[in-house]
Amino acid sequence: MAEISFIEKRAIEAFLDMGSGYVLNFSDRTFQDFVFSTTGIDVSVKKYKEGGTSKANRLRTFMKLEPDVVVGKLFKELYQYKVTEDRLQERETNVAEAEEFDKVANRLLEGRVVDNIDAIQANNDDKDFHQLAKLIKESIEKNQPEAALDRLHTFMIKFLKELCRSHGVSFDKDDTVNALFGKYMKAVKAKGWISSPMAEKIVQFSFQVIDAFNDIRNNKSFAHDNPVLNYDESVLIFSNVSATVKFLQSLESKNKNVAVAEAKPDWGQF
Repeated sequence: MAEISFIEKRAIEAFLDMGSGYVLNFSDRTFQDFVFSTTGIDVSVKKYKEGGTSKANRLRTFMKLEPDVVVGKLFKELYQYKVTEDRLQERETNVAEAEEFDKVANRLLEGRVVDNIDAIQANNDDKDFHQLAKLIKESIEKNQPEAALDRLHTFMIKFLKELCRSHGVSFDKDDTVNALFGKYMKAVKAKGWISSPMAEKIVQFSFQVIDAFNDIRNNKSFAHDNPVLNYDESVLIFSNVSATVKFLQSLESKNKNVAVAEAKPDWGQF
C-alpha cells in the first residue's frame, strides 16, 4: 500500500483532473492500456473496482493496494503524459500543480523494492547481457521480483565469469554460481583487495547466500516447472544478491581493474 498523505492526495487529484471520475483525457481502454504498459498491472480486474468503476476510483484503489515504488512509477509516466499533452494541445500547464505532483512521484520512487538494483548491469558490451540486465530491472520496477529469479541467476553466472576472466582465473563451462564466486574471491583475496576480518566474514556470508541461490534457481523459479518462491523471500534474495554485486563492482573500481571495463568476451561459448 502506497503511503500518501491527505495533502498529497489533494495534489494528485488536482493534477490528474480526477474530480468528475476521470483521469486526464483517458478513455477506459486507454487508461487500462497506459497503466498496464507502465506497471504490468491490469486495473480492469475486480479488486481495482471495489471503490467504484470510474477511472478516478480505480486509480484511488490502485494507490491503496500497490506499493510506493509502483505508484511512483505510474505517477512519473502520468506526469510526462500530462505535460506532453498540454504542449501538443498548446495548453499552459499549471506549474504549481505539476511541481507538487512530481514531488509526490519522486518521494514514492525513493521507496524502492530492492536496494542497489542499479548494480545489476552488464560488465561488458554483449547485447544479450545488457538485455538480460534490462529485463531484471523491469521486473523489479513492476514489483515482480519472483518472476526474475532465474534471470538473476543467469546474470550472476555471466557477471562472475567476466570477473574471473579479467583476473586470469580459469573456470569450467558448467561451474555453478558459488563455484565461480569462490574462485573469484580467492583471487582477489590473494591480491590483498580485502583486508579487514569483518569484510571477510561478510564475504563468507555472501558465499553461503550465493551457494543457496543454485537451489532457488532450480526449484523455486521459472527456470523449470516449479512453484515459484513467494514475493517477500524473492525481495530478500534480490536485495542480498544485488548488494553483493554492488560490493564487487566497488572492489573492482577501487582497484582500477581496467580489464573488466575493456573485456569483450564471446558469450556464445557459454
